[in-house]
Amino acid sequence: MPTPKQQLRIGLIGTGFMGKTHVFGFAAAQRVFDLDYDIVLHTVADRSEELAAAAAQTLGFSTSSGDWKTLIADPDIDVIDITAPNALHKQMALAALAAGKHVYCEKPLATTAADAAEMAQAAQAAGVRTQVGFNYLCNPLFSLAREMIRGGELGEIRSYRGIHAEDYMADAESPFTFRHDPAGGGALADLGSHALATAEFLLGPIERVQGDSVTVIASRPDGKGGRRNVEVDDLGRAFLRFASGASGSLEASWIATGRKMQHDFEVYGTKGALIFSQERFNELHFFDTSDRQGRRGFRRIEAGPDHAPYGAFCVAPGHQLGFNDLKAIEIAGFVDAIAGKRPEPFGFKAGHRIQSLVEAIQRSGLEGRWIDTSQ
Repeated sequence: MPTPKQQLRIGLIGTGFMGKTHVFGFAAAQRVFDLDYDIVLHTVADRSEELAAAAAQTLGFSTSSGDWKTLIADPDIDVIDITAPNALHKQMALAALAAGKHVYCEKPLATTAADAAEMAQAAQAAGVRTQVGFNYLCNPLFSLAREMIRGGELGEIRSYRGIHAEDYMADAESPFTFRHDPAGGGALADLGSHALATAEFLLGPIERVQGDSVTVIASRPDGKGGRRNVEVDDLGRAFLRFASGASGSLEASWIATGRKMQHDFEVYGTKGALIFSQERFNELHFFDTSDRQGRRGFRRIEAGPDHAPYGAFCVAPGHQLGFNDLKAIEIAGFVDAIAGKRPEPFGFKAGHRIQSLVEAIQRSGLEGRWIDTSQ
């Protein structure tokens, strides 16, 4: 019989959209990948005992709690998984780190770069493993695109365009949420953080930014019969200069009518170009200038087993991965880091970097000048 694996016991805080996605990711990762641990859904916490108990029953946790601090204090829990509202990330993560637990936190890591830096320093001091939820980076076609760029298939990279646009805030009468609070919101922080992470994943460090942030919907219903003023941005844009010499632009919008999940990039080089859209995220489109005249055009590269780890999910090309599969890939990388098999895929230090870029773009817009973001 095979030797039993050591358990990795998970304590989840928050059971909304991303909380459920994390649970699906843990379940799939354990079955798709040969992990060094058996993942155990130990305890889930939510705003009340009733909500937590219902979530435990639905999601498969052994126990539940209406107080997230009980998860921190429980010596049987190895990993604290934070999917609570952004403004709560710092308090929860620092408590978990002080207790010597590994921490998995949805993005943004914190609501300010200063807080994110404090969290990254605490993680380093604790000697544990951390992960920030940027699972779009786990798409096998992102790795292929980076491989093609670094391998010179596009030649010298001249320019980049990135966008993350959705429409879940397009209705001016939709209510004020935690995302509209200056302590934890804004389209640039919520969506632009993904676009920034993608840009640096593909092209390396961004060394200068010039930004502009716009609040389009000035107030929203407060749920009490009145309205509350909105101070955060609905649109965020930036010009980028990369350390490589390439230049680019980026846009984040949560009022892009009709867009449900547009996380796109375009990369243009002297020998070729790449185009990607999250709305068809099993496809990467490649233009090669070495094609002869009359036969030129963007050709589709379809995700398949040749693009690891696609083959761990499905042996047939063209059958497509989904959003939750990307979360499973992210979790597998995090678990491998806990096992000491690889560095952290996207730890708290990387999360701090993205928050620093967000704030640099915001400050640039206020000051009307380029901001240095070189590391």
